[in-house]
Amino acid sequence: MISSDIGHQLRQAGLRVTAPRQAVLHWLAEHPHATVEQIRSGVAPRLGSVSTQTVYDVPAACTAAGLVRRIEPAGHPARLERRTGDDHHHVGCRPCGRTEDVDCAANVRPCLTPSDDHGYLLDEAELVFWGSCPSCQNPAARTPVAGVPDHDRPDYRQNTVHHHQEAPQ
Repeated sequence: MISSDIGHQLRQAGLRVTAPRQAVLHWLAEHPHATVEQIRSGVAPRLGSVSTQTVYDVPAACTAAGLVRRIEPAGHPARLERRTGDDHHHVGCRPCGRTEDVDCAANVRPCLTPSDDHGYLLDEAELVFWGSCPSCQNPAARTPVAGVPDHDRPDYRQNTVHHHQEAPQ
């Protein structure tokens, strides 16, 4: 993604164009489903140094502006991605935390319909697919996944991945 495109997107969202915002958004475009720590490690070489607080603040502002989507796996660090405004879900690996996009099969919002909505006006659905990625299914063939911590780190075991759909405007 070209830096001028990111600058334009930030301005269109009503945000100031800053080096940390540009670096985070550019890095996230190439490394979807990253944790804040992964983002910090990824943008530090480009920025020279960046505080953890800045890396928390940038995605928070960009999420509020609709430029970033936050995925919150229960009991694990939040993950961030640039793919927003469409109907897609995620599939996550319990052992290693690897996360992939899965397009919505129904292609309507929300793409899940409860048996009883209890009078609520529904605008969002959360869908969780749990399993093991191909590398974790075959431990002998394990290879590192870009942007994901070592497969054997215990703090990434039992990962679940959630999806938040956005309300149609």
